[in-house]
Amino acid sequence: MVLYKFDPIQDRRWREFLERHPRASVFHTPQWLEALRRTYAYTAIGYTSSAPGEEIRNGLVFCGVDSWLTGRRIVSLPFSDHCEPLVDSVEEMEFFARRLQAKVKPQKFDYVEVRPINGSFDSSGEQCGFRPATSYRLHRIDLQPNLNNIHQGFDKDSVVRRIRRAERAGLTEKSGASKDLLKDFYGLLIRTRARHAVPPQPYAWYQNLIDCMGGLLSIRLAYQAAIPIAAILTLRFRDMAVYKYGCSDERYKNLGAMPLLLWRAIEESKSTGAKEFSLGRSDEDNVGLIAFKDHWTRHSTSLVYWRCPGPQSVNSKERWAVSAAKKLFAVMPGRIQAATGKLIYRHIG
Repeated sequence: MVLYKFDPIQDRRWREFLERHPRASVFHTPQWLEALRRTYAYTAIGYTSSAPGEEIRNGLVFCGVDSWLTGRRIVSLPFSDHCEPLVDSVEEMEFFARRLQAKVKPQKFDYVEVRPINGSFDSSGEQCGFRPATSYRLHRIDLQPNLNNIHQGFDKDSVVRRIRRAERAGLTEKSGASKDLLKDFYGLLIRTRARHAVPPQPYAWYQNLIDCMGGLLSIRLAYQAAIPIAAILTLRFRDMAVYKYGCSDERYKNLGAMPLLLWRAIEESKSTGAKEFSLGRSDEDNVGLIAFKDHWTRHSTSLVYWRCPGPQSVNSKERWAVSAAKKLFAVMPGRIQAATGKLIYRHIG
């Protein structure tokens, strides 16, 4: 086999392939890649064994990240929960892994990173010099049972009662992708990220997501009177819905707005034909977030990112940058954090 390079944003064959492939996700789409390109100037790269002009039968997509701070690499994909290699055999997987490994030194990459979802890359990648770099938990809710059975699977105290409390509180809900909703969402995001001592991604990222994703994206907000108190941003591709971002005003936590918004998003996803609702990835050491998601579903799996060369060879500048940034952000005012996020996120994708 020969490995061919293509542009996954412009090549219509990729879009057609995603509509056919059962494991394609919203993170593979040209719309997601275009938002990454517009915001962070990442170059989208696709690889396939299908020759130019032929129908694409397999593929991996990456973004090139070229940073003076954290090095030069290709990642599949930055700021994406996962990006499954869309191949259909062990032989194809090993072929891609070996070809990717061979590109590191000649093209002067610090490393190549692959973010598979179902463990299919593990043995092939390991044989070709890839090693586990970071690991997460991925929670997914099966939407194929009827809505009542889905609801009964939630934790009674942490989810069901909080949804009822929010319904009794008479909160106002709005959904869509308007400028006003984005403004209120981002205000809550800055507040939430400040609590966690992490800068928010730049406003342009969310605006570009709205512009590029179109009907694949929705922002849902809860208001107490006219005050925005909680918000979520969800994505949709075919029959899979994804909870990607969430934020809230901690002063109104007792009202249960976040569980209500998630439940409304699940209801809508189910009613429009979705078969799965992903609660997204969680750092394995984030015990609180994992516990929160466990209250919604016990269906969680390990999500491992693989790098070549392995972590022992990763540029120490990357680890230093992340560690130093967290310490600095912890003492920054929210406004300064937002400005800093605009400057640094393209370096940490």
